[in-house]
Amino acid sequence: MTKITIGARGSKLSLAYVAKVKELLIKNNEELKEENIDFKAIKTSGDINLNVKISEIGGKNLFCKEIEESLIKKEIDLAVHSLKDMDSIENKKLQIGAYIKRNDFRDVIISRKIKNITDLKDGVKIGSSSRRREFQLKKINKKISIINIRGNIDTRINKIDQDNLDGIILAAAGVKSLKLDERISITFDSKDILPAVGQGIIAVQCRKEDKVKKFIEKINDNETSLCAIAERKMLQTIGGDCETAIGGLAEIKNNNLKLRAQLFSDTGDESFDYEFTGRTSDAYLIGKSVGEKLLDLAKGRYKKK
Repeated sequence: MTKITIGARGSKLSLAYVAKVKELLIKNNEELKEENIDFKAIKTSGDINLNVKISEIGGKNLFCKEIEESLIKKEIDLAVHSLKDMDSIENKKLQIGAYIKRNDFRDVIISRKIKNITDLKDGVKIGSSSRRREFQLKKINKKISIINIRGNIDTRINKIDQDNLDGIILAAAGVKSLKLDERISITFDSKDILPAVGQGIIAVQCRKEDKVKKFIEKINDNETSLCAIAERKMLQTIGGDCETAIGGLAEIKNNNLKLRAQLFSDTGDESFDYEFTGRTSDAYLIGKSVGEKLLDLAKGRYKKK
């Protein structure tokens, strides 16, 4: 009997993403049933060091490294990640075999006090661990105060009261996956807050040339895949890591792919914005072109690997 072990973080959100992947695998593969699929929770560096800024403990792959190591050692057969947590340069022994249809890519505010953008007034305290979000919020109002918070979604919501915050900023996809939609007070248009690269996308990773690929290929969403390829190539081209404040979003319409990007200088005082539209079949080249243009515009005034 075929046995597949899925590895992922043990958070509520990761468990929701694993449940989604498992459901799709069973639905799209006749030979797979509930009893064919096991789960293994894996604690990552990012889960252990919750009181330290991500940038201080080694970079972007903190929520994926230990899971990828388990995959390489064949302790698991599939890894389920939030794509935005993954390094833009994948381990040579592994590959993303499927991108699940993108969820809501936008950012949201959870707050009892802040109901629209005009409520983001001087001195408002917003919890976030993201430099991108900090600089984007300060473009709306320079006098917003950003308080560094980390942890899973429940932990961060609790910090609103614990740390006397006016609100927190999160990815809509995570909040909605945990069915906490009613807590959302503002949903930002991507014109105001451009999301992180890969935001709202679940990535299913496997070993190269593994037989399990035939199962996960059937759950890949082609449009999401093309958008992810463009966004990740753009990030890879600029050498982006966890300290790089950058937003990027690819969208497909009428067989054309539009990639928008916003890169901030180290201080956040400058932003370099660019968008490019081309054929969906050129997703990789579009990502590369946008990355090269950002490099030209920024001229080194941002954090690079």
